[in-house]
Amino acid sequence: MKLSTRGRYAVMAMADIAHYSAGDPIPLAEIAERQNISLAYLEQLFLGLRKGGLVDSVRGPGGGYRLARPADEIRIADIVFAVDESLKVTRCDDSSPMGCLPNGRCLTHDLWEELGRQIHIFLASVSLGDVINKRVLGLAQPVLPAVHRGEPATADEQRLDG
Repeated sequence: MKLSTRGRYAVMAMADIAHYSAGDPIPLAEIAERQNISLAYLEQLFLGLRKGGLVDSVRGPGGGYRLARPADEIRIADIVFAVDESLKVTRCDDSSPMGCLPNGRCLTHDLWEELGRQIHIFLASVSLGDVINKRVLGLAQPVLPAVHRGEPATADEQRLDG
């Protein structure tokens, strides 16, 4: 998966602003110290966040960054995409019309592509407000086979168990 430190650190920094700002601008140096992220790296990330309309910058004494919209209106997926982070899970080259392999898609391509879609759906369903108010747990409900839910196994599940 291609979710690197860019996306994770951008979400951490945005959560820091949402949690500590109370509407006032927060200097990047404070975020860098609290979150243990390089100031130079944050400066790069905030160029994308500002361009993406997620933060406003305030110059001068008492300046810094603040959220451009309420935390409940900012989706985690928006933050990740604003810093040019890809949620691509397949190994396919986007420039290749064929797919993962010289002769087409690999056998597991659809599996990884669907996983990437599910990650995007989940991150698009979670707001920055959800994160800072600890409302993330339980948002994604896994679909477990009956045996894992404490119910009798279906015929298909019994066949898979062997």
